[in-house]
Amino acid sequence: MLASPEPLSIAALRRLFDDEIDADTVRKLLEELREQWEGRGVELVSVATGWRFQTRPQFQGILDRLNPQKPPRYSRAVLETLAIIAYRQPVTRGDIEEIRGVVVASTILKALEARGWIESIGHREVAGRPALYATTQSFLDDLGLRSLAELPPLDELGTLVEQANPDAGQLPLEPGAESMTEQV
Repeated sequence: MLASPEPLSIAALRRLFDDEIDADTVRKLLEELREQWEGRGVELVSVATGWRFQTRPQFQGILDRLNPQKPPRYSRAVLETLAIIAYRQPVTRGDIEEIRGVVVASTILKALEARGWIESIGHREVAGRPALYATTQSFLDDLGLRSLAELPPLDELGTLVEQANPDAGQLPLEPGAESMTEQV
């Protein structure tokens, strides 16, 4: 798991052992492993697509000095669009425009798709058959979430944005997650 670039699902972990270990045993072993790594600089966490090791949040400053990179920055329009998709999915571009009250630039949707945070999951059966957008498992993984139910309540979202950075509209993320603040 330490060498895997992606989280590993229970099924993937079972395959590593030729399915000789049942899923319940794998879960039990993962919980034991999580406990064994408690208090270390790296932790075992469960995210949407499986289990992964990640550096604890308190060491982010050290990692930033080790590998200095400017965090990506997203405009307020991108963050608003992403929030609408996350909380109202599936939605069409027209739905997003109606909620935001402005036209959604195609570059916004393309940037979110390129990042792997949203995808078209079908088409609404109305005239023009507009694409329906939803968030991806990668979106949940990047935020350190197992499901959409773990998103903060919608009424708190505006407060979180303002607390993070009232000028740029940055959202705070879960431990180990990348920053969601890239200018588009």
